[in-house]
Amino acid sequence: MSPPAQGSYVSRGGEKLAAALDCFRVDVAGRICADFGSHVGGFVDCLLQRGVLRVYSIDTSYGTLAWKLRRDPRVAVLERTNAIHAVLPVQVELISIDVGWTPQEKILPSAASLLSPAGEVVTLIKPHYESPPDLLEEGVLPEAKLGEVIETVLVRIRKLGWTIKNTMQSPILGHGGNREVFAHLTRP
Repeated sequence: MSPPAQGSYVSRGGEKLAAALDCFRVDVAGRICADFGSHVGGFVDCLLQRGVLRVYSIDTSYGTLAWKLRRDPRVAVLERTNAIHAVLPVQVELISIDVGWTPQEKILPSAASLLSPAGEVVTLIKPHYESPPDLLEEGVLPEAKLGEVIETVLVRIRKLGWTIKNTMQSPILGHGGNREVFAHLTRP
């Protein structure tokens, strides 16, 4: 299946995830997935367009998921649901994560509890939310501090028992101009 043209997702998050799935060579076709922090649904849209069997769209908000995704029979919408406390009827094979204010070390234990033994996680690390506030300049983490903050986050992820298969910078800046980094994770 060839990837959709740029701008063909409900939000730019779809383009971000598409780049990560390509870089990490993750094929989602026919898989059962969950998306933590769906919001409008860019990641959900990307997963659907790449042929997932089912995706659980989990977000604390209500009514923000795009209508075209909400009505897709492959999407199970879990609104007003914090992914940290989410319970699913099945274990999933892939979890995509794009949560704003929640540090990776707080969200990844939930991912571990919902993931099948051979499952994978593709998570978007937002260093400006992971760093001490005194490092930020008007809400933006300076480029010079990015590597240091990312390495600290990766150390914490490893301490939680995850294997980091690969990382890549998101091809699209986050809001405010912040650099973001994807990580591809598995459990040993």
